[in-house]
Amino acid sequence: MTDDPTRNRRPLASRQTGLARRLTEALLRTSITPDQISFAGILFAAAAGILLLTPTILTFLLAALLIQLRLLANLLDGLVAVEGGRGSRLGPLWNEAPDRVEDTLILAGFGVAAGAPALGLCAALGAMFCAYIRALGGALGQTQTFAGPMAKQHRMAAITLGCALGAAELVAGRAPVTPEIVLWVVTLGALLTAARRLRVIARGLE
Repeated sequence: MTDDPTRNRRPLASRQTGLARRLTEALLRTSITPDQISFAGILFAAAAGILLLTPTILTFLLAALLIQLRLLANLLDGLVAVEGGRGSRLGPLWNEAPDRVEDTLILAGFGVAAGAPALGLCAALGAMFCAYIRALGGALGQTQTFAGPMAKQHRMAAITLGCALGAAELVAGRAPVTPEIVLWVVTLGALLTAARRLRVIARGLE
């Protein structure tokens, strides 16, 4: 067993971007901690979920922005912790638990916006199941798999697109229908992702 903090880290190309480096450097000039950044992600997700309970052009667009801010917080907490050397003993807990809360808040809220609250809850359960299987692989001694096609960043990209399309439909004077389609894609994609991750784990145990 290794103590390497990057062993079970989600592979993200965005960590190498100039913007990510500049933001990380700016945060490291302050006293902010990775756990505080993680908490900010929960606030962004909660605000997005609340806004989606009343779907309008403005709330769809603001929710899309907040979802991206949630992802940015998820990126920066790891960068400040690992690259910045500010990781704490509670870091792994704060890295995982908020994600589950954030996914649920956003997907449940988007379900209401899509006119399919039950489907939104199914999507949230699917997201949590994917995360559970990933963590299960780690508990079985394997390197955690972040395989898609509907991993966290894919889910949030899809929901962000769904918010944009919902706003566009309202601008056109039509009742939004694409958000529900997007939600089906996320839900079914989560099931496919879960099956794929289970297959990876099973192969590793053979």
